[in-house]
Amino acid sequence: MPVDRSRRARAARKRRRRMARVDHDLDAAQWAALTEAWGGCAYCGAADGALQKDCVLALSRGGRYTLDNVVPACRSCNASKCNDEVTGWMRRKRLDERTFLLRHHEIRAALLERFPAPPEPSP
Repeated sequence: MPVDRSRRARAARKRRRRMARVDHDLDAAQWAALTEAWGGCAYCGAADGALQKDCVLALSRGGRYTLDNVVPACRSCNASKCNDEVTGWMRRKRLDERTFLLRHHEIRAALLERFPAPPEPSP
């Protein structure tokens, strides 16, 4: 079977390799709690339509799918943000970055209390 050499296929292979290198620990209960806490897109507030998992610190910049780093985003915001740094992207889009950061901190603190981090494995 020939290897697909299109740009999209190369990007998908690169993403799979990057995802396999990191330990992601966001489970379904945590994702449900995040979407409930935010009540819509964390960036623009849109509550209609499906929400996607967006890493505040992008995977390509060292982020992971963790309770600490994931927020729900509408398709439009997730695609627009891509792997940009969140505050710079919000400034360019003229979104309220201060409100997002305060709310992200509050929700993250509440959910980390509800879902404590597992203990680190001993060496």
